[in-house]
Formats: sequence, structure tokens, C-alpha cells
Amino acid sequence: MRLLSLVAAAAVVVGVEVAAPAPPVAAAAPAYLTNEATFSTVANGWAKVERYRDTTAGFADEQYPPDGRGNQDGQRLTFFGGVAQPSSSRFLLYSAPGWSTGAKATPVLLVHGANDNPDRAWANPNESGGFGCGSATCPSTGLMQYLSSRGYRVFAIGFAHKQGENRQQAQQVGDAIALIKSRLGVGQVDLVGWSKGELSTRMYVSSVKPAWGRPYAGDVRKLITLGGPNGGYDYPFAHGYAHDLSIWPECGVNINAPSPHTRMTCYGAYTYHPELSITPTAGWDTYPGQRQMLARFDSAFGVDGSQQDWYTTYYGGQGFYTDGTGIQAAIDAGSMISTIQSAGTPAGVSVYLLAGGSPTIVGVFNENRGPSDGIVFTTSALDSTGIGHLAATALVGSVNHLQLGWASASMSQVTSWLA
Repeated sequence: MRLLSLVAAAAVVVGVEVAAPAPPVAAAAPAYLTNEATFSTVANGWAKVERYRDTTAGFADEQYPPDGRGNQDGQRLTFFGGVAQPSSSRFLLYSAPGWSTGAKATPVLLVHGANDNPDRAWANPNESGGFGCGSATCPSTGLMQYLSSRGYRVFAIGFAHKQGENRQQAQQVGDAIALIKSRLGVGQVDLVGWSKGELSTRMYVSSVKPAWGRPYAGDVRKLITLGGPNGGYDYPFAHGYAHDLSIWPECGVNINAPSPHTRMTCYGAYTYHPELSITPTAGWDTYPGQRQMLARFDSAFGVDGSQQDWYTTYYGGQGFYTDGTGIQAAIDAGSMISTIQSAGTPAGVSVYLLAGGSPTIVGVFNENRGPSDGIVFTTSALDSTGIGHLAATALVGSVNHLQLGWASASMSQVTSWLA
């Protein structure tokens, strides 16, 4: 840029007319991506939403919990064409106000976590009401508006399956980046991955992919993870009984989260729900993305011995009220943590790790065995194993796992890293 400025100045001195640099030319979007619909009337402040289908052979549609707890809802149901259980080959691309006019050179793609969506995660933490954002009261704007108002060109991806397989979703992260590059004429994008979104973003840049998948295209400048389980997590098994009380339908609840058990007693009834198990059981596998995040922390932090059936929940077997395979069987069935770490991130991608330090999520049995954000251990969120260029880490001690995407201290930290 300095050389170009000197050349232009010299041309003015000698009276030579110099043409202004041509703006970037948008490349064509990949042929394997089909734009199925575009929506311009969008809630929560977004400028538009588009639905795409990746036609690449290999995408496998995933199972949904049969009671509907994992279905698309809100305006997302409209965006997916009224299909409550969309094909995993489809995804949504959200564009924020200023997506084409923001002054910042590098656009930003936001990638949400498990059982979430781009609206609640990034634009309206209050969409599900009080306590839905990790706090008694929730703001009506989030990181999308925060960044957009500061000149960033902001996009977000929305997945068909809320607990989907992360290698497939990593391919769609690459799809979203390709679309952003094509319409803006840029060569690189910054990624922000929250919670489970850390896996798909990191898998993309590390080329951890299905056999049929495309490798990393060298188009990420910075990767920022918010409460990402970089070292894995074992929360469902360490706190299994309390965790199940929010999942098991016979207990009166139906949170869309995986169970470490296949059988459990609620109000005197011993019931069987293989479709809710984090480990594939009886032909059911509805939570593959959660299983891919598993790692054992019993050596470092022990197991929560206050929980009913704590030993059999973590290590497997029949307890007084529950039965399950245990964490090692689930890890063996498909954890991806060691694979991701071994693959490593390219040295050309600057990686930033942000952790929350407040284990105080209201309405959730909080992780209590060591320093955490209520769900993910701090040591896991800040685990740099396999990261080729660790640019910075930060701990926001006042923020829990569900506040990481919208708390002012967190948003300020993210913005400083994007600069």
C-alpha cells in the first residue's frame, strides 16, 4: 500500500492520470451449491437469509429424536421450507446489515453451537425468554449487531440438524466461506465458533473431513473459539443423573440434549430410550455431534460422586436407577478430539481461544469439579494442543458458557482480536 501511494503521488506531480484500483471481482459460487430460496423479511435485525443445498455426493441425512425436540422452530422452519427435520445437505446463510458495505476488509462468519441457531446465538439472546441466555434477563441484540455497527461485514451459518455430525457441518462452513468470497471478492474470512461450533470451524481449517469431503481452501485469516471444547468434555457422563432429569420425557422434560443412559427410572417407571443415547444404540444415533466432543477428565478432576449411579454412569453398567454404556464406549464410537488435535491447524491461521470462568448457569447443573464456564472446563477451552499459531488466549471470569456470545466483555474481546 505504501508503494502504491508513492506511485500515485508521483503521477499527480508530473500530471499523469492514474486509474483508480479496480474493485475486487466476485468469483462464481461453487457449482455444487444450489440456492433454493432467499428471504428478505427476516426477524432479529438480519438483512436476509438464504437456503442452500450442497449437492456433493456423500452427505448423509441424520436421524432426529422422534418426539420432535430437535425439530426446526421459529422463523427457521419457514427458511427450511416448512420442513421440521431438514436434510443435512441443507444450510442457511444469514447476512447482517452492512454485509456488502462495511468498511472492514475481512468479513466474519459466525458459527453457533449445539441446540442453537443464528438468531438466538448472535442476534437476539432473548428469543427464548429469560434464563435462555444463561442469565435471568437476556438482551435483545448480540454479537451480530455489535460487529455490524462497527463496520464488520457479518454472516452466520444455520445448520439443519441442531446436534449434527461435525465433519459434514465443517464442509458447510467451507461452503459458507466460498459463498462469502464469491459475492464480496475477498480471499479470506474470519471465523468465530461458539461451543460445538468450535469443532466444525476447527475441522474445516484442519481438513478433518469425510472421505468424500473437500480439504481446507486456505481462506481463513483468524479462528476465534468461544468456550470451545478444544480438549473435549465429559459433562453428560460426569453429571449424568442430574443431566438426565432435564432430558427424560417420563421425568416431565424434553431438552434436546444427549443422555449417557439408555434406561432410567422416573416416578417409579423404568423406561427405555435408545434414541436419546449419546452412544449409538439399537439403530439410533441422534446426537453424533455431541459424541464427537467427548474426552475423559476423570483423571484430572474425578467424577461427581454426589450423583445417583455416578460410577455406572461414567464407567458403564447397570445402576440402581439407570443403565448405560459408559463414556469410554461412547468415545470409541466416534469422539473426534484426538483426531482434530493430531491434524493440527495451519500456521497461516491465527487462532484465539476465549474461555468463560463463571460456573453459574441458572437452571443448569453446573460443572463443579474444576474451573469451568458451567459446562466446559477452562483447561479444555484454552487447550492449545495441535494449534499451529496460537495468537492469544483470554479468560473472562464473569461470563458463563451461555453468555460467551453476547456479554459485553466477551464481545469486546472478540472485536479486539478481529482488528
